Amino acid sequence: MTSLNQLIFYRQNIFLDISEPWQLGFQDPATPIMEGIINFHHDVMFYLIVIVILTAWIVARCIFFFNEDRHPNPEKFVHGTTLEIIWTITPALILLMIAMPSFALLYSMDEIIDPDMTIHIIGHQWYWSYTYPDTIENLSYDSYMLETNDLDVGQLRLLEVDNRVVVPTKTHIRLLVTSADVLHCWAIPSLGVKMDACPGRLNQTSMFIKREGIFYGQCSEICGINHGFMPIVVEAVSVENYVTWLNNKIELE
Repeated sequence: MTSLNQLIFYRQNIFLDISEPWQLGFQDPATPIMEGIINFHHDVMFYLIVIVILTAWIVARCIFFFNEDRHPNPEKFVHGTTLEIIWTITPALILLMIAMPSFALLYSMDEIIDPDMTIHIIGHQWYWSYTYPDTIENLSYDSYMLETNDLDVGQLRLLEVDNRVVVPTKTHIRLLVTSADVLHCWAIPSLGVKMDACPGRLNQTSMFIKREGIFYGQCSEICGINHGFMPIVVEAVSVENYVTWLNNKIELE
């Protein structure tokens, strides 16, 4: 099999959630939280488009009908109480319609629903450390970015790591994020996770991955000269495959 065919086979047979050249939209969501973020974005964009079209139409009418040629003598401006009430109440109602789903989404992002497992994440300059405290052996390992020369066919430059974070699908996972040196940020766009790693502070978030796949992210906090070289790769597998991976990982350790 040629390198090109291997690449095509790799891309077609494995779900890769990565950004694409000239991409304008979101990546495919894999968690309920990311689905909520995308839906909320679409709702807000609806209001923004209506507001932009309406205000642009009003400004265009004012420029066209009330210019110096059509009205050389400006008329006296008269206050309209009814109009002022309308353009005061209408934006307030729009903000309320935006605020209600926004608060619901924010509270759901902070909710930790009786997690089935926990992953402890530590950011370093410039790599990540992961610990599975629920395992008897307290499994722990580091994850470094793969150099270009070490990449296999189909792997992504500057995004692939030597040790992925393997997690089971359809499982409530709690993430405990901190840092050993400076500010980092553990962010996976497809999972709707973006949590700062602060030295001396333990931040908490959660995720519930609905489908199998490989999800790519990067540190989203400017953490130093190699900030762009500490990617994150999360591989979601079935519970059975996760147990197999966990046993093999513990035996290797």
